[in-house]
Amino acid sequence: MAIKKAIHDFYKMKENGEKVTWLTSYDFPTAQFAEAAGLDMILVGDSLGMCVYGYKGTVPVTMDQCIVHCDAVRRGAPETFIVGDMPFMSYQTSDIDAVTNAGRFLKEADVDAIKLEGGTRVASRIKSIVEAGIVVIGHIGLTPQSSGALGGHKAQGRTASDAAMVVEDALAVQKAGAHMLLVEAIPPEVAQYIADTLTIPVFSIGAGKECDGQLLIVSDLIGQFQAFTPKFVKKYCDVASIITDAMKAYCADVREGKFPEDKHCYHMIKGEKEKFLKQMKR
Repeated sequence: MAIKKAIHDFYKMKENGEKVTWLTSYDFPTAQFAEAAGLDMILVGDSLGMCVYGYKGTVPVTMDQCIVHCDAVRRGAPETFIVGDMPFMSYQTSDIDAVTNAGRFLKEADVDAIKLEGGTRVASRIKSIVEAGIVVIGHIGLTPQSSGALGGHKAQGRTASDAAMVVEDALAVQKAGAHMLLVEAIPPEVAQYIADTLTIPVFSIGAGKECDGQLLIVSDLIGQFQAFTPKFVKKYCDVASIITDAMKAYCADVREGKFPEDKHCYHMIKGEKEKFLKQMKR
């Protein structure tokens, strides 16, 4: 049986140059697969808004939705480090709201850490949550909850001045007390600088391989999400085609009378059919 990793394990992995692997998961069966595959961490991301509910973005996702999915994932992966993703407006309003909602993830879904987006602008939120005894993972670069203010879902830090701002955010997140950091859709040159500069583990999603680990959206990895595929995604299988082909085959079998077969049926106990028919004639 796998032993669940803790914060000190991720720090040791950074020190030893070992890469941390994590994926998103939103439900019990996918979490089971992730744990069986040996993932170090699972993020129950607010990307569930698009991948599960079909929203156009992450903004509509609620705390209650996140808690329900975190709870299911915890049951599916009891020995994996689980991260709950704080949805839009669960922490932006005040430090008090941030701590209260972060606490819900631990109390109601037994997660190991929370993640929230933003750098310098959320430093006080990070500090307050950490002081409440909760493990925090920062998230900078392309931050989907505020993508409108960033000009859309675009890579960040591609000019020298923009890169300096991303680094400023990274330093602010570490100074505020965050235990780990996720950088999204920034140039690998910038991501490597951040990973080399910060003492906390720095993970990449679309930020190159020089970080301390990698994150991907599971729905992208298995080809389940169909709306679009980010440049940084590698599809390891095409489950959408597999499932669609299976459903087509089912439809064909039903229409042609090939399903169900006798082996798929529950027959009456021997001798009961005759009794039943005789009874129905009365």
